Amino acid sequence: MTFRPDPAAWRLCVAPMMDWTDRHCRYFHRLLSPHARLYTEMVTSAALVHGDRLHLLEHSHEEHPIALQLGGSEPAELAQAARHGAAAGYDEINLNVGCPSDRVQSGRFGACLMREPALVADCVRAMREAVEVPVTVKCRIGVDEQDEYADLQRFAEAMLGAGVEVLVVHARKAWLQGLSPKQNREVPPLDYARVYRLKREFPQLTVVINGGITALAQLRGHLAHVDGAMLGRAAYHDPYLLAEADAALWGGTPPTREAALRAMRVYVEAELARGTRLKHIARHLLGLYHGQPGGRAFRRILSERAHRDDAGWEVVEAALDAVQAPARDAA
Repeated sequence: MTFRPDPAAWRLCVAPMMDWTDRHCRYFHRLLSPHARLYTEMVTSAALVHGDRLHLLEHSHEEHPIALQLGGSEPAELAQAARHGAAAGYDEINLNVGCPSDRVQSGRFGACLMREPALVADCVRAMREAVEVPVTVKCRIGVDEQDEYADLQRFAEAMLGAGVEVLVVHARKAWLQGLSPKQNREVPPLDYARVYRLKREFPQLTVVINGGITALAQLRGHLAHVDGAMLGRAAYHDPYLLAEADAALWGGTPPTREAALRAMRVYVEAELARGTRLKHIARHLLGLYHGQPGGRAFRRILSERAHRDDAGWEVVEAALDAVQAPARDAA
């Protein structure tokens, strides 16, 4: 299907991160940032077509705008998975062409697909024909021996030919052999200039840059060259950065850390009532007081007490009290 994306809709995004950006994390991030575009963890098309769709697609209404990220390389299966995602209410279907892990490679999806732009284009066409929501692609600037801008250029041309209008580009090349995914987070170096060039030469593309963005000043700098910026680990380890970025880009005053935390109470208690353990939610809150007085005590209390079978909101209150104690003592 054809759509004309508003580039502003991708101005601030939170990257899909395996084991991190689950529905509890996304709900918390939405409280911090009303405007950021949120992404699910990657879900394989096979799991979605043949597995527990209700579980895999579960999300809260409050999370929107939210994108479902799919991994796969079989056009018909991806199209079916995309239909399930659109039917579940997701605002975007994103194809992963950037993950370098061995498990992903063995399934012939993720970053290894950058070597096969024609196949990726076929996948995108099938998905676009299946759904009316935007179908986007998240890729790298290259993979292994692909070390020239021309490789990224050819990939972008193939995506445009398939109808892609939004491309999220992780500005680091993926090494599929010889480096672990963890090592590949730091090596080889980031090449933001290559992504900027892509935007200049393909102005019709909405280009979102990803990789190594850890501060508001960096984010602002990137937005002078591309349409959007996607925060990854920084949004998880220092989530209040999302609140500051949202206020800087759209105006208004960010909620205080305490206000954002207390706004989680209704959600947490509802989840506890349905059998969710506090530890599954609390782990996403650990970085809220990153770099703040009392932040270490906040993390320690949540880490030590949230895993208990009977842990409830009182654990969060205790962690918050530990943060506020230094200010009370100083007064």
